Amino acid sequence: MGVRKTIGSVLLAFLLASAGTPADSPLSGAAGRFREANDLARAGDYPKAIALYQELARGGTESASLCWNWGQAAAARGSTGEALWALLRARELEPGDRAVLRDIERLREAANLDPAEIAPEPLAAAARLARRFRLDLLALLLLLVSLGAHAAARVAPAARWTRPVLWTSLGVALLLATVPAAGAFARPTGVVLRRGAPLLDAASPTAEAVGILREGEVVPILERSGDYLRVEDSSGARGWTSTEDVRGLAGARDGAQVDH
Repeated sequence: MGVRKTIGSVLLAFLLASAGTPADSPLSGAAGRFREANDLARAGDYPKAIALYQELARGGTESASLCWNWGQAAAARGSTGEALWALLRARELEPGDRAVLRDIERLREAANLDPAEIAPEPLAAAARLARRFRLDLLALLLLLVSLGAHAAARVAPAARWTRPVLWTSLGVALLLATVPAAGAFARPTGVVLRRGAPLLDAASPTAEAVGILREGEVVPILERSGDYLRVEDSSGARGWTSTEDVRGLAGARDGAQVDH
């Protein structure tokens, strides 16, 4: 384990020292603290680096780049669950970043998790696809084309091109619009941050454990009660867990809040 941690530390130092990281940088007003966090990570002070990344994210300067660095620091520290959360959060912010996707897959395999255990909500993939390719804007653009063709057909009834353009653009617009619409129905999810996190029978510190959640597993969040979340694991078992053990993928700023 010590050798793996040392290798992880060396790899992290190399990655953070490289000229670029995946996706965009934090806002310029927090650039100094972002560099400070990276320096702490390079020096091997992962707890302080992670605390700074979390502070920046909660302060409103969250970005895919920040989350990626956060994930590298957490992985080097040996906190697989937190590392997966940070990388999955980076994927939410920048769905097309290949470096993030590669690191997620690497960590998933290291944690011995099935692909389904980090993707329990198929509709969430539709939401990421819509954000990546801006399908909502494409659908709107095609709808405007359809309206333009309709107007042209009214002005020049003899024009043969108007009807094919009208119906084709309208049909494709409606098809594209179904993707973000479907993604909106995805349940919120969270990542199990630590090994041995208990699944409880009630939202109470005195509740009995009815199961154990796997570190790094992504679980749908069904509801929230105070500092507890009701979740469903990959086997279908439902129960309560502390917000300290499961962090929502809504973001570090919003935490694991579930709206009702």
